[in-house]
Amino acid sequence: MRLSPGRRSGSVAGQVFVLQVAIVVLLAAGALLALVLQSRHDIDREARNRSVSVAQTFAKSLGLREALKMPDPSAVLQPLAEETRKAAGVDFIVVMDTRGIRYSHPQPDRIGERFVGTIEPSLDGRVHTESVQGPLGKEIQAIVPVTSSDGDVVALVSAGLTVKSVTGIADEQLPVILPSIAGGLALATVGTALISRRLRRQTHGLGTQEMTRMYEHHDAVLHAVREGVLITDGEGRLLLANDEAGRLLDLPDDAEGRPVDEVGMDRRMADLLLSGRIATDEVLEAGDRLLVVNQRPTHPGGRPQGSAVTIRDSTEMQLLSSRAETARKRLKLLYDAGGDIGTTLDVVRTAEELADVAVPRFADFVTVDLADPVVNGDEPGPGADMRRTAVNGIRSDHPLYPLGALIDFLPSTPQARGYGTGAVELVPDLRDAPGWHAQDPRRTSEIVAYGIHSLIAAPLKARGVVLGVVNFWRWQKPEPFDEDDLSLAEELVGRAAVAMDNARRYTREHHLAVTLQRSLLPRDLPEQSAVDVAHFYQPAQSGVGGDWFDVIPLPGSRVALVVGDVVGHGLHAAATMGRLRTAVHNFSSLDLPPDELLARLDDLVQRMDQEGDSAAPDGGVLGATCLYAVYDPVSQNCTMARAGHMPPLVVAPDGTTTISELPAGPPLGLGGMPFETMELRLAEGSQLVLYTDGLVEERSRDIAEGLEKLRTALSHPGRDPDASRRAVLEALLPSQPSDDIALLIARTRTLGTDRVAQWDVPFDPSEVGAMRSRAAAQLEEWGLEELVFSTELILSELITNAIRYGAAPVHLRLLRDRTLTCEVWDSSSTAPHLRYAAGMDEGGRGLFLVAQISERWGTRYTPEGKVIWAEQALPADGRVLP
Repeated sequence: MRLSPGRRSGSVAGQVFVLQVAIVVLLAAGALLALVLQSRHDIDREARNRSVSVAQTFAKSLGLREALKMPDPSAVLQPLAEETRKAAGVDFIVVMDTRGIRYSHPQPDRIGERFVGTIEPSLDGRVHTESVQGPLGKEIQAIVPVTSSDGDVVALVSAGLTVKSVTGIADEQLPVILPSIAGGLALATVGTALISRRLRRQTHGLGTQEMTRMYEHHDAVLHAVREGVLITDGEGRLLLANDEAGRLLDLPDDAEGRPVDEVGMDRRMADLLLSGRIATDEVLEAGDRLLVVNQRPTHPGGRPQGSAVTIRDSTEMQLLSSRAETARKRLKLLYDAGGDIGTTLDVVRTAEELADVAVPRFADFVTVDLADPVVNGDEPGPGADMRRTAVNGIRSDHPLYPLGALIDFLPSTPQARGYGTGAVELVPDLRDAPGWHAQDPRRTSEIVAYGIHSLIAAPLKARGVVLGVVNFWRWQKPEPFDEDDLSLAEELVGRAAVAMDNARRYTREHHLAVTLQRSLLPRDLPEQSAVDVAHFYQPAQSGVGGDWFDVIPLPGSRVALVVGDVVGHGLHAAATMGRLRTAVHNFSSLDLPPDELLARLDDLVQRMDQEGDSAAPDGGVLGATCLYAVYDPVSQNCTMARAGHMPPLVVAPDGTTTISELPAGPPLGLGGMPFETMELRLAEGSQLVLYTDGLVEERSRDIAEGLEKLRTALSHPGRDPDASRRAVLEALLPSQPSDDIALLIARTRTLGTDRVAQWDVPFDPSEVGAMRSRAAAQLEEWGLEELVFSTELILSELITNAIRYGAAPVHLRLLRDRTLTCEVWDSSSTAPHLRYAAGMDEGGRGLFLVAQISERWGTRYTPEGKVIWAEQALPADGRVLP
């Protein structure tokens, strides 16, 4: 069958049509392939972007860093990751440490295993995306770093989709694309327009560049945080500013896209943004705000390098921190003041410590003015002149009143007002203080010209008494003192005032005790010929004790040497010392031997304890020690006894020094044990050294070491007592003695045979006359003719009584010293008694005559009996001193 020409021509047309159809089909197939490939590419990119977005959002989520620090991070991160994964529409969110060990995974059994993927770029701080064969199959995943506040990578977060999910999404798009292709075969232009419109609907009218930019911005900015975020490009334009940044920097609404230096922000902030340099927690002032800025370089939209900036408002926190720091410093100052002020019971030193503590932490200069009586420990009176007791400052060339100045403040000055009312006075501006200027116009002008501009005058008030005024001066800091400073000054001075008043009270008691003790100690040692004496006494720095010494002349040219120590310090100890010293004087007048004298002294101390008259303030048992020695220059014998006291030292004429082995005996007041006596024969020129424990005992050494140093200092021949005293004090005297020190050095002398006459008296009354004649002849030889008659009367009575009432043998001895002493010795212990005879009595007048003729008379007992003695004053022209 042959085609008609029309058919053939249609065929051509058909062929053309077929060709056109083929071309259209080919174009449609190519377009279909291109659309499918483009769709899959877009979906793949969208999957990658979604993975990056989800991973970065989770990496910056609140609580993530705290969870990483927990002992078991998976317990918190696994449920959080799964919940986020389901909400974000991704197949997995994996949190891992920097070694790639998982903390979370959709398959819990994978937790703790190593992550499948490349983590090195993310460990360097970059975002990395890749396709890998993972536990869920072929996966598209993004790995982002989790950084600490200082920028270090502390963990990694990975999020992504499986290829199966991505392919499923692409397949879901084919039913939409195929009808469009079918329509394109009918009308390509219409189909193309429909596809374009559909794409525009799906992308909300945005192109690919705009969508990429949107994702980058959302990745960089978290609008939910209370931090300002800025992004700039390399040309200095502001690409992004979130709401918080606009509020903190007062940016206009159209700031984005404009140059940074044209949006009206603070110049320092603009300079920082334009510099592009790295900034970490840099503090900038922007108006009335204090901002903490962090800046890091970035590449927004692939453009030249820009910066990402975060801003925090720390104004309120800085204010609170500043107040807290100020409060801490003030509490530290008060704490230090409690430990540094009042370390000694010295008024001046306490004032200096107060000035030292306050400079420079509170004031630039501090002056302490005390009422003049307070310095001496007395009560301050109204209107008392002020003594500048302490001055301290950061410079020494200030024009303030100098140390030691006596100042009479006018009533108009803040110092006088504070002293009078007890209230703290604040002068914010010294230039505008006419009352203060009136005190000393020239000096006050110099102070203002020097730069001192503010003053706080705080009275030292303790126990209702104002002791003085502390002046705090400000020079270096431009701000004046304020009310907070006023409170601190009041608290600081209040604490110091208690220590000051304690020091004042102690000073007063110390002065009273020193005065009392010095009044009770011997002012001038009595004249005697038995020893040459050097002595020294120094009270303790912390308080007067009860140390004492004494030199007591005894009949027969003898001398008693006494050193004692009452335990304790203060008025009680000094008063007790005075009572004991008086008792020793009274007992020595009875001419008791040393052991018996100490026994009676021990009884007295026990009685004082029983009567509650203790030296201890709490009424405790009184403690005291004593050493009593009697030296006879005729026999050169020294008899000693001690009650718990330090042993004496004996220095021979050749310098050999020994510590006496005198038995110690119990301290006074214990009772129940006898005291032992030791007798030494001392060569002429020997030195007997008595002392208290304050000389040899010290915290830095024990008593044995102190005794050895004392022995070494004394071991030199040919010294007189004064030289020995100086050597001892140079070697042993502490700079600040903690106990009283008493030292008594006695160099022995002898009463030569030319001044001593003695005879044995026959036990016969008829021999009395012969003995009178011998005595008269001896007195004429000594040139004491004026005393012959009175001496004969005395000897007649004394010898007669010894023969009549005593026992043989009887001895007579005359001693020519500072007085003429007549001594009659016998073996009886019966002592005669003075009585007044009646007019008709035949006897009883002898001792009365002796008492009338002599200056003193008395009886002393010896181991062999007794001695009755009488002393007469030498005539002025017959006095022969040794």
